[in-house]
Amino acid sequence: MKTELSRTLGIEHAIFGFTPFPAVAAAITRAGGFGVLGAVRYTAPDDLARDLDWMQDHTDGLPYGLDVVMPAKKVEGVSEADVEAMIPAGHREFVRATLAKHGVPELAEGEASGWRITGWMEQVARGQLDVAFDYPIKLLANALGSPPADVVARAHAHGVLVAALAGSARHARHHADAGIDIVVAQGYEAGGHTGEIASMVLTPEVVDAVAPLPVLAAGGIGSGEQIAAGLALGAQGVWLGSLWLTTTEAELHSRALTEKLLAAGSGDTVRSRALTGKPARQLRTEWTDAWDDPAGPGPLPMPLQGLLVAEAVSRIQKYEVTPLLGTPVGQIVGRMNTERSVRQVFDELTRGFEKAVDRINRIAGRSEG
Repeated sequence: MKTELSRTLGIEHAIFGFTPFPAVAAAITRAGGFGVLGAVRYTAPDDLARDLDWMQDHTDGLPYGLDVVMPAKKVEGVSEADVEAMIPAGHREFVRATLAKHGVPELAEGEASGWRITGWMEQVARGQLDVAFDYPIKLLANALGSPPADVVARAHAHGVLVAALAGSARHARHHADAGIDIVVAQGYEAGGHTGEIASMVLTPEVVDAVAPLPVLAAGGIGSGEQIAAGLALGAQGVWLGSLWLTTTEAELHSRALTEKLLAAGSGDTVRSRALTGKPARQLRTEWTDAWDDPAGPGPLPMPLQGLLVAEAVSRIQKYEVTPLLGTPVGQIVGRMNTERSVRQVFDELTRGFEKAVDRINRIAGRSEG
C-alpha cells in the first residue's frame, strides 16, 4: 500500500489515522501507518507536551503528526469571556430544560467542565503549535480550512508538511493557493465537520483540482476494499478517523458510549450543528434531535454553540445519560461492530486491500485464478 506520499514520509502503508487519543495515534504509527494526534482538547500547553513526550517514547522513532483547529483569518482582541457574553439567555434556558427533562445531575461544586471548545480559538491553537514545533512532527493538519499564512510558513521552516481538509474542489483549490502540501478530500459520509459531497464524487474532483498535490481520501472508509477504491480514484492515501473509536487502545472513558457505537448502523448518524455550531456528523441522539427540532431555538453559530453546550456535554458524558450520549462519528460506524486492537484493524485493512487488488487484476485479465 505504498504511494509517492507514503514513501516521502517513510511509512509502510498509506493510511493516515486521526485520533484524539495518544495511545491510538502511536499504535497507528507502529503498525506502519501515520498517526495524527488531535490537539483540540489540549487547552493547557503542558498537557500537550506531556502526551507528545509519551508519543516520542512509544512510536519507535517512526513519523507522526498533529491536527489543530484554527481559522485562516485572525480575529484580534476577542476573549472567551467576550464570546460567552454573546450567548442568548433563551439558549441557556433550553439547555437547562433539556438536561432537566432527562434527569442529568449537576457537576460537583467546583468541578470544571471536562469538555471545552476553547481549543477552537486561535490563541489556544497557536499555543499548541509553540509546543508542537519542539517535537519532530512530520505533518501539521488543520481541520478548519487553510491555517493562517504565517503558520504555513512556520511549519515549512521546520520541515513539516501541512495538510488541510476540503469538502469541495473549490475549497481544495483555495488550499493549494495557500501553499498547503496535502489536501484531505473529506466526503459527506465522514464523522465530524463535513460538507455535502459524497466521497466517490469528491475524491476525483479534488485530485483533478489540485494536481499534482497529493490528496488523501476521507469519509466512509473502513475497509481495505474502500482504501483500494480511494487510491483508484487518484488519492495517494486515506485519512481514517471514526474507525479507531472502538479499538482497544481508545480512551472513550464510557462503556455506554462504546456499546452505542458497536450497536449503531450506518444510518444511525446525523449531520447536525448541535455540538459546535457547524454541521458535524455524529451519532443521532435525543440531544441532537432536540437541537434539530424546529420548535426549539436552534443551534448558535460557531464558537457560541460549543461554549454553550460544553458543560452539558461534560455532564452527559460523566453520568452516561444514554439517550443523550453521543460523539462525532461517520457512517462507517455500521462496520465498527467489534472491539479490536489497532494492529488487528491494520491486518484487516491490508488483507482487504490485497483481495481488492487481486479482484481487479482478475477482472483486467492480469492474473489467473
